[in-house]
Parts: sequence; structure tokens; C-alpha cells
Amino acid sequence: MSLPADLTAKAGEVLELCRLHGVMLATAESCTGGLVAAALTAIPGSSSVVERGFVTYSNQAKSEMIGVPAALIEAHGAVSAEVARAMADGAILHSRADVSLSITGIAGPDGGTATKPVGTVHIAAAQRGALTLHRACLFQGDRDSVRRQAASAALDLLMERICAFRR
Repeated sequence: MSLPADLTAKAGEVLELCRLHGVMLATAESCTGGLVAAALTAIPGSSSVVERGFVTYSNQAKSEMIGVPAALIEAHGAVSAEVARAMADGAILHSRADVSLSITGIAGPDGGTATKPVGTVHIAAAQRGALTLHRACLFQGDRDSVRRQAASAALDLLMERICAFRR
């Protein structure tokens, strides 16, 4: 599988940071459909760091696989800060990982609204026992471009979380 070189390079940086800090990671992805997990696991030796990845594309999967409350999704929508944080926290709770990231958004070309246009993405990075970081993004471009930008931004936020890691 051919992944963008910049995404693979950034995934390599994440793996090195995880090794340096002695942490395992998990992913919970919606609009990127496993793109981050694919970038991480494309690198030889990633199994020493990547604990698991969840592709929770549907709302039901978010609830069943990582415990995002259906009421939270109903109240805020799947594409929200609240759900992104719950996804990251759920990935921690449903794995043996020390840190996690989540991505939920609208990649397009349809599905956008006036308040949540195509390109709206929420990203979160969690650590057991620490504040879950969150970023709201609005990316431009077609579906593939939004997905690549979201994956790249998620890896950036994950690096920030890992660099602040404390046991």
C-alpha cells in the first residue's frame, strides 16, 4: 500500500517518541478509516509500540467498540469535541495502551451542514490519568485531501501528548 511519504515520516516520528517514552498507543478513527493505523503499521517494528487500532466509522461502532455513550453522540453529534474526547478516552479504556488518539469528522463530499461543513474534523489525544488534548480543524480540499490532513494533524497532536507523557 502506498501512503503519502510525509504521513509515513510523521508516523515514524511518533513511533520513535513512543519508544523513547516507553509507551504503547491505540487509535480510534472514524473519517480517516484507519489511515493513521495504516501509516503507523507500515513501518517495520511498529508492533513494539502500536497496541491496537479501532475503526469506529458508525455511531453504533463508537458505542459498542469503545464505549462512547449514545446519548453523548445524540446531544453533540458524532463530529464534536465531546465525542472526539470520548473516543480517545474509550480507546485507552478498551486497550492496554498508555496513549491514544481519535479522529472524527466530515471528509465529504457530502454530509456537511452550515454549522459543520465538509472538512470539519475533531481530534483528541489521551493518556491514562491525564488531561485529554483536543483540536478542532477545518480542512480544505477533496475527500482524500481532508483525510490526509486529518491524519497528519492527529499525529501532530499525538506527538504533543507523548512529549508531555508522565508515568
